[in-house]
Amino acid sequence: MARLVGSVALLLAIGAGYGATPAKLAHAAAPGIRAAAHLAADGMPPPGTRLRNPLRGDAAVAKAGATLFTSMNCDGCHGGDGAGWVGPNLGDGRWRYGGSDAEVFNSVFYGRPKGMPAFGGVLGVRGVWVLVTYLRSLRAPADVSTESWQER
Repeated sequence: MARLVGSVALLLAIGAGYGATPAKLAHAAAPGIRAAAHLAADGMPPPGTRLRNPLRGDAAVAKAGATLFTSMNCDGCHGGDGAGWVGPNLGDGRWRYGGSDAEVFNSVFYGRPKGMPAFGGVLGVRGVWVLVTYLRSLRAPADVSTESWQER
């Protein structure tokens, strides 16, 4: 419980740094994609709906995202620095459900089958964008373990 309270406090502090008040963060609107539409469309937003990362490339946000990644226990599945463990590597550029900012946002916000929980209800839109910005800042490893595999 103390860890959850600390995580919420961290998220509020991140939001406050960008002019958001706790009230604004608590009432941030979800993206214009309903969960049923999201799942039915296999992760693709409905036509005409486009998500855009408002924090893209912001180094300070990426640094805060690293702290949020740890405090939300994302490293419990994805390993330290998102290098992979039980969950996939998040820095190698290979994405099961698409690697655009919008697709990664949808994976974090709504979750995915077989293990990825939905964090949108806990983090809100801005908190998920903070995580996406952090994930975009990760460097790809010099060697990806399955890159040289060839069928014989």
